[in-house]
Amino acid sequence: MSDTTGRLREAVGRYGIWSIGLRSEDAARRGELAEAASELEELGYGAVWLGGNSTARNAAPLIEATGRIVVATSIQSIWQQDPATTAAEFTALEAAHPGRFVLGLGVSHGPRVKQYRKPYATMVGYLDRLDELDRSGEGGVPAGRRVLAALGPRMLELSRDRAAGAIPYLVTPDHTARARAVLGEAALLAPEFKVVLETDPARARTLARAYLAPYLELPNYTNNFLRLGFTESDIAGGGSDRLIDALVAWGEESRIRDRIEEFHTAGADHVALQVITDGPVDALPRQEWRRLASLLETGAR
Repeated sequence: MSDTTGRLREAVGRYGIWSIGLRSEDAARRGELAEAASELEELGYGAVWLGGNSTARNAAPLIEATGRIVVATSIQSIWQQDPATTAAEFTALEAAHPGRFVLGLGVSHGPRVKQYRKPYATMVGYLDRLDELDRSGEGGVPAGRRVLAALGPRMLELSRDRAAGAIPYLVTPDHTARARAVLGEAALLAPEFKVVLETDPARARTLARAYLAPYLELPNYTNNFLRLGFTESDIAGGGSDRLIDALVAWGEESRIRDRIEEFHTAGADHVALQVITDGPVDALPRQEWRRLASLLETGAR
């Protein structure tokens, strides 16, 4: 394990929060976001993962409002902005707040990106350009400060060889075990996992299905489900109970805690937790974040 990756693993700790709401660019919400990020730090979470095609610009206000917590993109789409702009933003943020930002990169999805083509080769080219900028002294993004949204074996290998590790999204502990086998022990492995703090099975699954519906139409995810042993019938019709229950933790607090710990047992260093509620997708479920911190005892990081 490189010193850089080791420091990153220590900095992010065992648990983080994944949120679309915390990436908001609405100036009127800046104070609210800063206060929420500060509370997450106080609660003991090690990282904030910004969803929704986020960039370093979205991370900067949260980093400025806190003193320790790592803020990362999950993900910045490689189709979203060119490597030179990405490198310049990283360099500026690193100069102001060393070690606080991690660049999470991903290839996004064909149905959502007009120019989508050869995603693996395009990712390799993107990393090549970041490395060129780093070597030239113009300010790139070192491999130890970037992670990749990887699901399949080739992208996991790239995460191992060209980044600090992988941040798989919408996966199971089985995928985590397979990912660790590809990554080896040195790389960071930080899967995302969804939580519904609800004990009623019907309500929990209803909330989960409503949230997961758009993802079940994206081939990158559905192909990964098939690799993990799910069937087309599991994916159809909003997802079978078997699929929903594998992708989302719900139930009594002890059950939710055990489900999260399954990822660590399977080889995860860190789990990025996304809380699903019946509110807007960009809401900040701060009460639920507090409950989750309590049941996980995050203050004992």
